[in-house]
Amino acid sequence: MEAISVSHDVPYSSQWESAALVPDLLSGRVKAEDDRLWRRSGAESAADYAFWSWRICGMACLRMALEHWGLESPGLVTLAREFLDAGAYVRRANGDGVEGLIYAPFAEHVAKRWDIEAEVHGRLAPEEIPDLLRDGKLVMLSVHPSIREPRTTPPSRGGHLVLAVGCSPDHLRIHNPSGLPGVSQRFAEVPWQALPRFFAGRGVALRAVP
Repeated sequence: MEAISVSHDVPYSSQWESAALVPDLLSGRVKAEDDRLWRRSGAESAADYAFWSWRICGMACLRMALEHWGLESPGLVTLAREFLDAGAYVRRANGDGVEGLIYAPFAEHVAKRWDIEAEVHGRLAPEEIPDLLRDGKLVMLSVHPSIREPRTTPPSRGGHLVLAVGCSPDHLRIHNPSGLPGVSQRFAEVPWQALPRFFAGRGVALRAVP
């Protein structure tokens, strides 16, 4: 790994409106419907919010990037519906879930809607990430959600999106939409040697067009 240190001062956004609730949401002690701030998401109801809140890590990553570049940032569920219409999410026929985030239509809509350069990386090696960050990009990475506790060994890779916002020779720094408050939400450091256990080797690099 090349010795590159980069830090982008990106604001943080959880995929739940109440970021402090994440441990209780993950454990099942609290339901997403009980998040008192659900209306901020643009959801039509608490049930609508609960459905989407578990599925919009990608929207949280996008929102962080938009706010970093001073661009319009709708509520997370509002964004999800917009990308559903754009084909980046697809509702399952039985109605109990969605397929997504689908990178190609996501990147196309991001470019059209906000004039953001969005480059899909179907194959992305960890050693390529520092150069992307050095070029001023923020990188959405597909990782296993247990990356919130990087000492764990996940059963698989991928399934969750985090935003790479910086790096050092020893660590990748991420904003994790489902991270644990005070531990792994903001500028969470993931050792480079641990990253391959979680990282599926794909993502989307975002950069604001000058």
